[in-house]
Amino acid sequence: MTAMMKAAVFVAPGRIELVDKPVPGVGPNDALVRITTTTICGTDVHILKGEYPVAKGLTVGHEPVGVIEKLGSAVQGYTEGQRVIAGAICPNFNSYAAQDGYPSQDGSYLVARGLCGCHGYKATAGWRFGNLIDGAQAQYLLVPDAQANLAPIPDGLSDEQVLMCPDIMSTGFKGAENANIKIGDTVVVFAQGPIGLCATAGARLLGASTIIGVDGNEHRLGISRQMGADITLNYKNCDVVEEIMKLTGGKGVDSSIEALGTQGTFEAALRVLKPGGTLSSLGVYSADLTIPMSAFAAGLGDHQIRTALCPGGKERMRRLMNIVASGRVDLGVMVSHHYRLDDIVAAYDLFSNQRDGVLKVAIKP
Repeated sequence: MTAMMKAAVFVAPGRIELVDKPVPGVGPNDALVRITTTTICGTDVHILKGEYPVAKGLTVGHEPVGVIEKLGSAVQGYTEGQRVIAGAICPNFNSYAAQDGYPSQDGSYLVARGLCGCHGYKATAGWRFGNLIDGAQAQYLLVPDAQANLAPIPDGLSDEQVLMCPDIMSTGFKGAENANIKIGDTVVVFAQGPIGLCATAGARLLGASTIIGVDGNEHRLGISRQMGADITLNYKNCDVVEEIMKLTGGKGVDSSIEALGTQGTFEAALRVLKPGGTLSSLGVYSADLTIPMSAFAAGLGDHQIRTALCPGGKERMRRLMNIVASGRVDLGVMVSHHYRLDDIVAAYDLFSNQRDGVLKVAIKP
C-alpha cells in the first residue's frame, strides 16, 4: 500500500489547497526529509496569484527545515534522524552556470514567450522546490542531489532560528553582498519586509555605518531598527527621495537595495544613488520596468544595477547558520505567526493580505 502525505498544491490562480499525495520514493542521490517547520514566501504569493507560472498539482514552498527520514544509497556523510535544512535553491553543481559561479541559475531555460512576466525565460531552474519539483509545504520533501544541498543544523538552534536561512536570509544577505558595501558606507534599503530586513542586517554585518530603512509600516520599521537600521523613513509621512538627499548632503547613498519589486521603489532606489553607486535589486517584478533618463543620469552616472537570486547549497547554508549561532543576528523575531499544515489555506490568506502584523508564518506539519 502506498504511503500518503498531506501537501499544499497549486490548483489554479487564487487557489492553493491541501491534498493527499504519495510520499516520494528515494533515488540513490536523494534524501527524504520529514518537514518539521516550513514557511510561506512572497514568491509563493506570486504563484498563488498566477503571476509566476507553475504546473497545476505542484506542491509549493521552498524553505525546508526537518529531519532526514531516508537516505539514498549514494549519499554519504549524513545519518537518518539528523536535523537538516536545504537551501531554497538546490542546484546539482554540474551545469555550466554552476561551474561559472552562478549555481542559482543551474539549468535555467526558455519557455513559451508570453507565458509570464519573465518574457520567455523560465527564471532560475536552480530553484527547483515548488517551481520545477514538489516543494516543502508538505509532510515530506524529496531533496535531490542531497550531498550537495543538505546542511546539518548546529546543536542548540531551534527550527525558528534557522527557518530564514534557506531563502529569506540568503536572499537578503546576497542583496547586501551585491551592493558593493564598504566599511563606512551609507546604504538605503527600500521595503522592510522579511527580505528587506535581512538585507538591512546584512548591510550592518558588511560594515555600513549609516543604514536607512524605508517602509510604510511602523511595526516593520521598528524591527528594522532591531536589524541594524540607524534611520527609518515612513514613505507615508515624507518624500523619501528628498529626505535621503538631505540626509546625505545632496551626495546620495553609496548603495541602495530594492526589496519589494515595484516600479516606484526601483525608481526611488535609482534616484538616491551617488554617481558610481550600486543599486542591488531583490524584488520579484511582475511587470516591465522603465528607467527614467534623469534617474539614470542619461546612462553617464557610472551606476551599477545588480540582480540576484539567493545562493543555495550546503556551504551557503552552513555559513548562514554560523551567523545565527554566533548571535550576531536574531531572525527568530521575524516569525510572527504559527499555523498547522492543516490550516495552510488560512495562513496563505493571512500572509497574502498582510494582516495582523504578519512577517513570517511558521508552518508545522
